Amino acid sequence: MNPLLSHPLPPCAAGIGLRAEHHAALLDLKPRVDFAEVHSENYFGRGGPPLHWLRRAREFCALSLHGVGLSIGSVDPLRAQHLRRLRELVDELQPALVSEHLSWSCVDGLYANDLLPLPFTREALAHVVARVQQVQEALGRPLLLENLSSYLRFAADEMPEWDFISEVARRSGCGLLLDVNNLYVSARNHGFDPADYLAALPPEAVAQYHLAGFTHRRFDDGAEILIDTHSRRVSEDVWALYAQALRCLGPRPTLIEWDAELPPLPTLVAEARQAAALMEEHTHACCPA
Repeated sequence: MNPLLSHPLPPCAAGIGLRAEHHAALLDLKPRVDFAEVHSENYFGRGGPPLHWLRRAREFCALSLHGVGLSIGSVDPLRAQHLRRLRELVDELQPALVSEHLSWSCVDGLYANDLLPLPFTREALAHVVARVQQVQEALGRPLLLENLSSYLRFAADEMPEWDFISEVARRSGCGLLLDVNNLYVSARNHGFDPADYLAALPPEAVAQYHLAGFTHRRFDDGAEILIDTHSRRVSEDVWALYAQALRCLGPRPTLIEWDAELPPLPTLVAEARQAAALMEEHTHACCPA
């Protein structure tokens, strides 16, 4: 069993991001998914419909908690109340995975409604490692960190992102949630080869994959960027990069994220089954019967 997972999930597990709009459909249809992932903060209330639906979902599939509000890279103190409620939720639901973003969202108590990138400096690295260790001690288990999509670079960067995030994992003992869509978006926006990123990651630290859709934005001067909107099907290019990640790092529990312009639940499930088929294909190719 992977030590970064608190409860068994097969390496080829495929899941979906569960949003409130799909609560009823998930329980009515009980589709063939191995796990469902939710944003932790949406379930911090100690009762009410959201937690009721999640408790029922846990009866037939594993859960993953994915945070968006911890602000792990901020210099503001970690909020004790946030950590306490997250620990209570983890203790109650016993999720297979608990993850957060390698980002920051607040300064001097003021919160931005976004996940903001960090400069890849030695100072930021030491800060993030200390914060991750503090969170893991509070939760009593390893945390997974997700790579962001990005659109600008810091002039102060002292190392590439892949070295930064790999070193965070090595020093803190945390796991990595490799968002393949975010990697593709950032590689296209900044002009680096995603193969360099994959080659640098320690395979033993990668515990989960995310897949999602992006959109193009074109400017009047002809310039173009990709934006991580989670509002489309997974693109063919991202599927191809995911297959490359499977060859380089191996199968890991894989989640389909879709947060805007939500489709019917069966569309999400079909995308998850496509991920499962790719993982099975990779497994059989490496270890033929």
